[in-house]
Amino acid sequence: MAITITLGIQKGGCGKSTTTGILSYLLSRDGYRVLAIDMDSQGNLTELLSEQPSNEFVGKSVLEAMQHGNINDYIVPIGENLDLLPANNFLATFPRWIYTGITYTGDSIPFSGIPSLILDHCLDEVRDEYDFIVIDTPPSLSEQTTNALCASEYVVVLFECSNWCYSAIPNFMDSVIGANQHGNRDTKVIGILRTMNDVRRNDAKAFNEMIEEDYPDEVFKKIITRKAPVGRLALYGFSDNSELKQALEQYEGFYKELINRVERK
Repeated sequence: MAITITLGIQKGGCGKSTTTGILSYLLSRDGYRVLAIDMDSQGNLTELLSEQPSNEFVGKSVLEAMQHGNINDYIVPIGENLDLLPANNFLATFPRWIYTGITYTGDSIPFSGIPSLILDHCLDEVRDEYDFIVIDTPPSLSEQTTNALCASEYVVVLFECSNWCYSAIPNFMDSVIGANQHGNRDTKVIGILRTMNDVRRNDAKAFNEMIEEDYPDEVFKKIITRKAPVGRLALYGFSDNSELKQALEQYEGFYKELINRVERK
């Protein structure tokens, strides 16, 4: 039975898609069977892992998988141990479909059930086929984010060391509590990952210390700093990338911490 982990925070520019892609890659590299799910209509995780434009997956994405209740037909093989359930900009129509039954094509597919549990129920079809399911989320407290949280046992909260991200944390933590109360997965935060750290800025250092004081048991020890090879990962991808080792090296510490926490729990 797969362990499902969502990465999220309702603020953009915090490294969610990059971290989700790297975590999926590292897990698959170590022999775990991994399904990466893109629940963000920007499709950044899709483009990172598939190395194709997200528009290539119109009609063949997580949106259609949820609307038709059939995930297997929409899974895209990426590597030996890594599969992808892709997204594109039409995922933004997900709430409209839930509440009106009308898809982006104008077709009618009536929905009945609990809106926040659509993805969770769909994943029951494939949970036995994977060791880990890793979900990327949009920068909002949306139906996509709620579905991801309710489908997950664990949540990694992304914290970009800034005032706006600091103020976003309490609301996101409340969303995780809501998923725990109303979902079926006993959803809980497994850690807060401090990302996009600029070592030249004193305010960044201060916010990193503040979040550690507020959540001493949740923060990962590893802090991800801004590195050019990580930024260029979206350009060069995971195959034939001469900078890959440099891009991955600081995430290895976070990865080991995460695996240790999952094993302890």
